Amino acid sequence: MLPRRTIAPGFVEDALAALIAAGGAPEAVLGPLGLTAPVSHPISHELYGRLWRRIARAIGCEFFGLGARPMRPGAFALMAQAALHAPSLEAALRRMLEFLTIVLDAPAGRLTQAEGRATITLSGPAPRSAFADRTYWLIVMGLACWLTGRRIALAQVDFACAAPPDRGDYRQFFGAPVRFEAEVSALGFDARYLALAPIRSEAALGAFLREAPGNLLVRYRHDQGISGQIRARLRSLPAARWPSHETAARDLGLSPATLRRRLAAEGQSFAAIRDELRARRAEEMLRDGALGIAQIAAELGYSEPSAFHRAFRGWRGTSPAAFRAAQAQQHPAPQEPPSAAVSP
Repeated sequence: MLPRRTIAPGFVEDALAALIAAGGAPEAVLGPLGLTAPVSHPISHELYGRLWRRIARAIGCEFFGLGARPMRPGAFALMAQAALHAPSLEAALRRMLEFLTIVLDAPAGRLTQAEGRATITLSGPAPRSAFADRTYWLIVMGLACWLTGRRIALAQVDFACAAPPDRGDYRQFFGAPVRFEAEVSALGFDARYLALAPIRSEAALGAFLREAPGNLLVRYRHDQGISGQIRARLRSLPAARWPSHETAARDLGLSPATLRRRLAAEGQSFAAIRDELRARRAEEMLRDGALGIAQIAAELGYSEPSAFHRAFRGWRGTSPAAFRAAQAQQHPAPQEPPSAAVSP
């Protein structure tokens, strides 16, 4: 049984306070979710995500109306699309921060590095609420964790505002030291994470967005959860011997429907995971150059090279041959040094 992640009732109160400030009625969003005010018990991250979506639709803002300008519904999906194909987490984060600055105007995020620490600092009109900064961190770091397929451990979280009274949940939520009344609002983590490459596919993004924003609250790791187990199983086998969705579910002691639902809760699908791993194996073999394209297609389980060509174009927008040629230009093989002349 996977552990269920829950959201403290204080964060529900924060969301409802933002709704009320924007002129919305709490009962209009709580009732359809089977909730009544005040919400005095923790709720699942899925339910909190549904609450977030309903508030966003009610007030026309995915940022709870806490920015200088509204983040219109659909903006998060566009930001995720912009970050999806970034070459590194650093590039993805810079795209996200620029996007949010254009959309929100404030708060505005800036990424810097110093002494092995990466820091995102927020600027903009003060004072902002702790809930505003927490929501910003959640959007940026939740997407960053999903893109890289792992939890990005935080080293420090600073809030420029005072600590909300009787709200220890703010100190517990991030799994890192939290400081209030800091000079600026900032979030820090090991700079080595910035070199990570995003691993998600277009198909995986579709599944992720269908569950967002609730799945932003999940701390993603490759070595935890159902998606991690599926990846480990597929990596241990040649692609031609990969199990079907139904066989994988049976091996895990689950029904196919339960496996599908649990993968969706992690922003994944079985087909998306297979595509992701096939694409990475294909790139590795194309870079290596030891096998021909027809041989690579067979290694990846395709009965015809043409099927591999179509799949690769769908993953990378180019043909396998063009990808190999581009890689060869970027990383030419080292030339043998000329042999020393031998005197007669």
